[in-house]
Amino acid sequence: MKCQIIIPARLASTRLPRKVLLSETGKPLIQHVWEGASQSQLADGVTIAADDEEIVHAVEAFGGHFVLTSKNIVCGTDRIATVAEKMPEVDVFVNVQGDEPEILGDAVDTVAALLRDHPDAVMATLATPIRTLEKAHDPACVKVVFDTDGRALYFSRSMIPYPRDGVTEADLQQETPLFYQHLGIYAYRREFLLKISSLPRTKLEKLESLEQLRVLENGYNILVGVVPRAGIGIDTPADYAEFVRKYREKTFPEDSDKKI
Repeated sequence: MKCQIIIPARLASTRLPRKVLLSETGKPLIQHVWEGASQSQLADGVTIAADDEEIVHAVEAFGGHFVLTSKNIVCGTDRIATVAEKMPEVDVFVNVQGDEPEILGDAVDTVAALLRDHPDAVMATLATPIRTLEKAHDPACVKVVFDTDGRALYFSRSMIPYPRDGVTEADLQQETPLFYQHLGIYAYRREFLLKISSLPRTKLEKLESLEQLRVLENGYNILVGVVPRAGIGIDTPADYAEFVRKYREKTFPEDSDKKI
């Protein structure tokens, strides 16, 4: 299985413009993402799908590989598909978000292995248990429910499943989690990626602003793997400040070896 990691990177992000170029750590944010993804043992390479020459210049400075894509592409899946069209030799593409500086190679390998081990599956993603009510109620924290075979049933910004009789912090500490946070990393088979990106945006996708719902609404399955932790996703200045703090204090986890 030939596997390629693609990191979509937009300059004009909605809530925190130019975030992929923030560099208070001494490195642009996109470089942290690239370094983490490059620790994968299953992927054969990492490509940054940039939408602006400024990002290209930053990637060139740290020696990364890039493809310049259109500014008019709406979502990450569609941006990755434009790169996939130029890589017919690749079997599986892994979408790593450009604002996930704590991504580790083992997360990439976990999601890629779901497609390696399930030849009939066309797409996979990851989730992690939610252990606080604040997270459970936060619409920025996307939730996922899945069946006993690990196939996604639905993704939402709302609390799903909804606890009719209420829920407490203590309930969230049970060994079997009540809620799962969806992590924004995906693996796609090449043919499926090109097909799904060619379909129009769907009603639920637009309503929840969650591109993965296009897959479910068109009748396809998404495998969900569970991992123990979630890294910081950078959406606000406070998120970035927290990442900088952790980086300076060396308190975020790192893989020991870099492969790519």
